[in-house]
Amino acid sequence: MAAALEILLHRADPILRGRIVETLSTRFDSRVDLDGFHVSVLKGLEVSGDGLRIFPPDDVVAAGATEPLIALKHFSFHANVLGLFQKPMHVGTVKVEGMTISVPPKEARRQAPKSDRHIGKIKIVVDQIECDDSRLIIGTAKPDKEPKEFYLRHIVMHNVGPNSPWRYDATLVNAIPTGEIHAVGTFGPWVNESPGDSSVTGKYTFEHADLNTIKGIAGILSSTGEFTGQLNRIVVDGTTDVPDFSLDTANHPVPLYTKFHAIVDGTSGDTYLQPVDAKLAESEFTCKGEVINIKGKGHQINLDVIVPNGKIQNFLDLAVKQQPAIMTGRLNMKTKLSIRPGDDSVTQKLGLNGQFTLRSIHFVNPEWQDKVDMLSLRAQGKAKQAKPGAEDVHSRMVGNFRMGAGRLRFSRLDYDLPGADINLAGVYSLDGNELDFSGKVRTKAALSNMVATWWKSWLLKPVDPFFRKHGAGAEIPIKISGSKGSPKFGLDLHHKDNEKGN
Repeated sequence: MAAALEILLHRADPILRGRIVETLSTRFDSRVDLDGFHVSVLKGLEVSGDGLRIFPPDDVVAAGATEPLIALKHFSFHANVLGLFQKPMHVGTVKVEGMTISVPPKEARRQAPKSDRHIGKIKIVVDQIECDDSRLIIGTAKPDKEPKEFYLRHIVMHNVGPNSPWRYDATLVNAIPTGEIHAVGTFGPWVNESPGDSSVTGKYTFEHADLNTIKGIAGILSSTGEFTGQLNRIVVDGTTDVPDFSLDTANHPVPLYTKFHAIVDGTSGDTYLQPVDAKLAESEFTCKGEVINIKGKGHQINLDVIVPNGKIQNFLDLAVKQQPAIMTGRLNMKTKLSIRPGDDSVTQKLGLNGQFTLRSIHFVNPEWQDKVDMLSLRAQGKAKQAKPGAEDVHSRMVGNFRMGAGRLRFSRLDYDLPGADINLAGVYSLDGNELDFSGKVRTKAALSNMVATWWKSWLLKPVDPFFRKHGAGAEIPIKISGSKGSPKFGLDLHHKDNEKGN
């Protein structure tokens, strides 16, 4: 017996190498290469190896998938010497450094001829695997897409068996926004014929993610949620909370909360949002759309956004520097939102194309509100009541707009108040330094009835017919220019019904 033990100890290296290679080859139905291997028997069996590579099944390799399915830079484990006499041999924990899992596209197998391999035996059973600095790469057959890649700082896998799910506890590194994701759940069983169809479930937490790593926005994000599916298609349900979300056009932090249902297509790297229920300060809205992976460029975001009954001041606080917001009111909006890929600021890449309605409008600046109130009274022919401090009027604004490169362009901007309809088109810059609108004011009263003194009214009566058009008491061309701090209002005597917003 002693002689047999001594022989086995001297032959432990080739025995264990053979067991590892045969077990993995049988488990994954594929070729296994191992560059370096070492066994020490001074303190039991101390085993280590380098350059372990597990290739896809032969039929997938024949289709062109030449990269290893799983590659390990280094692994090690400890076992009892008596394990050499046991089949299968039992190992408690295997420690791994630098693991890369490359899942080939599902299409690779469909293009490959079937092949038969010799089926060996499982000669080593492992309870737990601990991995540091690992990568999961989900390949794609689409030439215009980048592979989907995840970096795992640390992962522990329990109950590592061939026919049941593995429990895992993982820490993933998220590049943009920067932060760590902690996830626990189950993985597998591993599907040899199509690894991308291997099941995955779990719960995650994502805390202290710095949005400053995305040019143009700021805030600290936290997120929790659950996910389920296969590596090729994962369904995620979760929430995000950013108590201090801001855009660089304003730098005014506003709380932003979302609840989302998303589908991650591992074969393309695209994400589909179906939907996102969000709340910006006191304003609720919903989004549906997609985040498209564009090879070599990044991501294109396309969303349909609906704001059913928000507060305009919440959105102005987020987007416009001027404080307080120039107006309050109830907002109904439908818009298509897009963010193109690239290195520019989010606000420079952001595009909007939609329609909105504002109700119960009130201008925060008392002088602006007085001008609106007095305009309404004059337009109704109540010129003598048109004085500062008059009762606020109920007004409504409707518009069609496009936004890009930090500017809002209105092809239509209709402002309705008692006695007057104001129809404008023009441009407003988000930094507030540019106002350029032109259009018409249509009033119920004639021009001569909009002045308080009898002699001014008498002087204006001869010109009433020139301004009385299209059923209005007066139709007056106007223009608004200047900036947010110094707007200039005047007559646009050269108005030619141009549409500046187009």
